[in-house]
Amino acid sequence: MTALKAHEVERFVNRPDISEGVFLVYGPDAGLVREVAQKLTRQFAGGDAGSMNLVTLDGTDVDADPGRLAVEARTVCMFGEQRVVRVRGAGKSLVMTLSELIDEPSGAAIILEAGNLAPRDALRALVEAGKAGRALPCYPDSEDTLLRLINDTFSKAGVRAAPDVATTLRDSLGNDREITRRELEKLLLFAQDSKVLTRDDVLALCADNAALVLDEIVDAAGTGHAARLDEALDRALAAAINPQQLLISALQHFSTLRRWRAEVDAGRSAREVLETVKPKPHFSRKAALEQQLRLWSDEALALACERLHGAAGDARKRYGVQETVTRRVLLAVCMMAAER
Repeated sequence: MTALKAHEVERFVNRPDISEGVFLVYGPDAGLVREVAQKLTRQFAGGDAGSMNLVTLDGTDVDADPGRLAVEARTVCMFGEQRVVRVRGAGKSLVMTLSELIDEPSGAAIILEAGNLAPRDALRALVEAGKAGRALPCYPDSEDTLLRLINDTFSKAGVRAAPDVATTLRDSLGNDREITRRELEKLLLFAQDSKVLTRDDVLALCADNAALVLDEIVDAAGTGHAARLDEALDRALAAAINPQQLLISALQHFSTLRRWRAEVDAGRSAREVLETVKPKPHFSRKAALEQQLRLWSDEALALACERLHGAAGDARKRYGVQETVTRRVLLAVCMMAAER
């Protein structure tokens, strides 16, 4: 049984222990699935996408003609190269055909791309059990793997990044490998001549600055950090973010905290709650959100929401003092957290 662990995939792709068989690349990170499948394809077929020994199929093509995969895998190349068949969107319909190929691959490398498969999924179970089968799981980047990817990319390109560049970029990215690669390529192109990157470059090129500063404001208020709140408010207002937007964002945040707090009061841990909510908060905020769920009671959150709701109405009526009203209520909420 050959089921690789997620941390073993990169090493395997660089040095596969078999040169023929069925390679199932699967997981919830579609961008990483494509990246790993592409690396395997280059490993077996070389860098020429138009090579005669490489054929690429869609899962729908194979669904319509189940025998096509076997025909393509067993086709002998004119000049003796290894046959490489890549199937995008592979599914259970391939199981019957693959059951014949996995023990006798006839020299071919069959690379399958699939979504997130459960352990009992028929396709995954078949490949993991096959002597010539290798299953490669692709899960979203963690904080550590994302930082390593960022630093390795800059190092290989000879780009000198300021100490806070990697963490700033990590905190502005999600955990989809394809998006991460696009952002890294953008930064490398920007630094092509200077070979230098700063935090300001990252914020200007990659970050959704409005979203970042809104998160900083609500997390500073929710954890009781007045100085950090004041600094984030200055940045938001300097960037012409409307005070009404700040109040609405804060009200939504504390309303959401109250909903999550109800689950904590029902017996779940703060970490369990944050791991299961949809959409899942960015991992860079996890510690701050856990802290807020520990600090705030339902009663206190209800009072914070009431204050924010009142301030939003007051700011609408008194347009000339919106900024003052916003600063005052957010500081009041921040002091509530600091006193807990």
